[in-house]
Formats: sequence, C-alpha cells, structure tokens
Amino acid sequence: MSNLLAFPMYAVDQANTRALWLTVKRLLAARGVSVDRVPGWPESNLLTHWQQPELILSQTCGYPLVTLLPDVQVVGCFHYTAPGCEGIQYRSFLVVRAEDRHLALADFRGRRAVCNSADSQSGYRALRKKVADDNFFSQTTFSGSHRQSLIDVKRGEGDIAAIDCVTWALLQRHEPERLTGLAVIDRTPLTPGLPLITSHNTSPETLNAIRDALRALVESPEHRDVCDAVLIGGFSAVTRQAYASLSA
Repeated sequence: MSNLLAFPMYAVDQANTRALWLTVKRLLAARGVSVDRVPGWPESNLLTHWQQPELILSQTCGYPLVTLLPDVQVVGCFHYTAPGCEGIQYRSFLVVRAEDRHLALADFRGRRAVCNSADSQSGYRALRKKVADDNFFSQTTFSGSHRQSLIDVKRGEGDIAAIDCVTWALLQRHEPERLTGLAVIDRTPLTPGLPLITSHNTSPETLNAIRDALRALVESPEHRDVCDAVLIGGFSAVTRQAYASLSA
C-alpha cells in the first residue's frame, strides 16, 4: 500500500502547496521513506484522511487532535511567518465588515457569528473562549471554511468571524479581493499551531526520519523559496502534550 503525504490545511495556492509536497517527498525519499501517491486535496473528509493507517505526514488542527485523533502520532509543528504567529504558536483575527471597524468585540453581543466548523480551534473554539459566554451571539452558523466565513460576513449573512492568521496572510497574498470591505477588530490569544501528524503505525525510526526531513526543509537555503511561498519559517519537533491545554 502507498504511503500518504498531504498538506491540506493551508492550501490557498495549490501550486505552492504542490511545490512543498514535492520537496518534502524528495527529502523523505533521501531518508528511505517512500511516498508513492500523487498529492491530493482531502478537504472533503479530513477526519478519514487523518486516520489512514498508511499516513506518513499530514497536518491537522489542534482541537481535532485532542478530541478525535487519539491514535495518531504528533511529528511537530511549523513556525509560520504570518503576522500573529510566534514560534510554533498562532492566533485568530476577529474579522467584521469595514463599516463595523470602530466596534469592540463586546459590541457584537446579540449579533451573529460565522465559524468554519465546530471542531476548529481557530474558527470556533478560540472565538468561544474569547467571549466566554455560550449565549453571547444570537446565532452561530458553520460555513465549512475560513474562506466561506469571510464571504458570509461580507454578504451580511453573519457579523463576525474568527480567521486563522496564517489563512488571512495567505489570502492577502493570493486573493486580496476576498478581504476587501473587511476589517480586523481584535485577536485571540496564542495557542499551539496546526500539528503535523503521522499514523500510529509509523515506526520510531521513520518518525525520526520525517523530523529530520522537515528540519532540512526549513534549514537548507535551497528550499527557502518553497518555504517562503507558504509562509513557513521553521519547524519544531513537539509531542501531543503541547496540545493538552486545547481539550479544556
């Protein structure tokens, strides 16, 4: 069976994500870890994708990791260079229509929130923790993606959304028209960024090879352009324990 490698979470620009996939595939192959499948975009059923027994490397969200994926192994976490990130940590921006840019979060009590999904740390859990009141919003709807949340707010189908700061930066670069007419009024606290994972079947030796490949990715000048294109500035090997606070 083929080993599976994918980067589904920040694939705003598929050409840049494919270049990342090809570079990591080569780095893994040089360390004896073969990846035979072509790069895919498993957005439609990510939970099934993350649970594949042949998964060599993918990226998930911290909240699904601690609530839905007890068996996967954590490889580590990229450091992103997007504004709002610090080391392995990231945050969300609270986004509203530009006409509401003068308001504070407290002014949105009784208004409508749009979230990407109920298992999203950046789009739902971070916002819920920020308001600390299940009845703060009059309505919470789920759009299916950060991109769609922005569309819904702009159209007036919701009033505020929490958007992952890396997604925001990538959209600024590749789809700036998506952000026209919107404004950031606040930010959520830092939390550990999106974990890189591998199957529970992955051996300790292969796990070490994967981590070595990712260190080479971020440290080798020859891969700098590939990393810069997807806002990757570093990598740290971390364990599941780094995400324990997200289950609270």
